[in-house]
Amino acid sequence: MTILIAIIIIAVLILFHETGHFLAARRIGIPVYEFSIGFGYKIFSWRKDEVDYSIRVFPLGGFVRMAGEEPGDQDNPNGYSHRTPLEKIRVSFAGPFMNFVLALLIFIYSYAFIGIPRTTDDPIIGKVFAGQPAEQAGILAGDRILAVNGQQVDTWDEFTTILSAQPAGTPVEMEIDRGGKNTELQVIPEINTSTGTPAIGVLSNIVYEKQGLLTAVKIGLQQTYELTVVLLGGLLTMVTGGASAAEIAGPVGIVGLIGDAAQVGTVFLLSFAAFLSINLGILNLLPIPALDGSRIVFAVIEAIRRKPVQPEKEGFIHWLGFMFLMALIVLVTFNDIMKFIKG
Repeated sequence: MTILIAIIIIAVLILFHETGHFLAARRIGIPVYEFSIGFGYKIFSWRKDEVDYSIRVFPLGGFVRMAGEEPGDQDNPNGYSHRTPLEKIRVSFAGPFMNFVLALLIFIYSYAFIGIPRTTDDPIIGKVFAGQPAEQAGILAGDRILAVNGQQVDTWDEFTTILSAQPAGTPVEMEIDRGGKNTELQVIPEINTSTGTPAIGVLSNIVYEKQGLLTAVKIGLQQTYELTVVLLGGLLTMVTGGASAAEIAGPVGIVGLIGDAAQVGTVFLLSFAAFLSINLGILNLLPIPALDGSRIVFAVIEAIRRKPVQPEKEGFIHWLGFMFLMALIVLVTFNDIMKFIKG
């Protein structure tokens, strides 16, 4: 299920990104040959209005193949290669821009129709994580905690304080109220690797406060801006050597993070999807060959030189960039797998 959710999220991010390129190209008048989600072998395709729409086997990207982009296809007067630098920039920028739009739409939907999550201090189980001690002990979401090892519990803060004082691996007696009936359960806490304290794999109860549409738009814009600033800061830290490349998550790591977010709740999953969309938009604006940022750079160079870079040279540079990106994906995927093996 986690893999399926990850594929759907990635596909939607790519769909919005490529739709940006597609709409910009069509609006300018550049003929589009193919709109593809994914790379590699075609799973299936259909043709409409002289455009081939296809789904390919590797859902880690996509492309809009338009006239005038490839070697040997430079003669079409309406093609990309014959467009002004400003028009080329519009087409290249439209993809990343749509990722920022998608993030904003996700935030607006999340806040207006689901609500902003707020934890309560009531000692009520809101979420039980699969495979954790609480689930194994039979604890369910909605259970009200009455006592831990004979100590009365009135708030969630009291519950976490008492639990963290218990030795990990030692059985803990919990008295709970389930539907008006008192029940006693035994649970064995485990060390939470993030906090270093005993935990049983539960979250407190969460209530959702829906926002008006205008408020949701305002908060969504703020969230999109703040996440963009945070991601740019993180990118700068990595470039300047302040962060290790081993900290970068690849496809396997992203799937794991999506699974973690899905376990917490829909709002958190949507927020993480928005985060990924902004991240995709920023990364594609980097001046790395084969990415949209490099096409913008080439368009700027063309505007300064008043003539385009030779298509063969530009194509070769983009090919090198694509090979570099594939190698990077392999590297980060290897790192993800090693992290998984090491736990």
